[in-house]
Amino acid sequence: MDGIVLMVGEHKNIKRMLKVIRKACIGVMNGKEIDFKDFESIIDFVRNYADKHHHGKEEKILFTRMVDEIGGAAEKLVKFGMLVEHDFGRMYIKDLEEALGKAKTGDDEAKLDVIANAVSYANLLSRHIDREDNVAYPFAKRALCEETLNKINMECDSLEEETSKAGVQNKYIKMLEMFEEKYK
Repeated sequence: MDGIVLMVGEHKNIKRMLKVIRKACIGVMNGKEIDFKDFESIIDFVRNYADKHHHGKEEKILFTRMVDEIGGAAEKLVKFGMLVEHDFGRMYIKDLEEALGKAKTGDDEAKLDVIANAVSYANLLSRHIDREDNVAYPFAKRALCEETLNKINMECDSLEEETSKAGVQNKYIKMLEMFEEKYK
């Protein structure tokens, strides 16, 4: 399997969740109570599917190879672009989790922080995914040698098989489908 094509496919799932996040926030903005279980599940999806599963492939497999083999331009793109945005995403999710904790105690102002951090994450990731799909991934395909691309494919296959046995993809795709139905 082509590892980069696999990652583009994962982006499609993540973008679907970004739409769910925005719709959940619109509900809160329009006066609905925060569904804490839903937001906690969304955080679970982000941390374990988008970050650990997907960003893990990028950070441990693809980006490392790009920096090592291509150097200069790849290093700037990866270290000062993609990785910085991954860290900003993690910050928004951490702040979202803290805001949810405050909102649970009845802090009405924390509702604003829930919306702000969730929407900031969704906006960041949406732009980030576009840069990866249209800049970083095509650059990697053009600039990495065939042997390196084959190694990336093999490592992605191996990781995908391991996480599939653990039920990771299945769990999070089912969660995504349930939320898409709920937040039409």
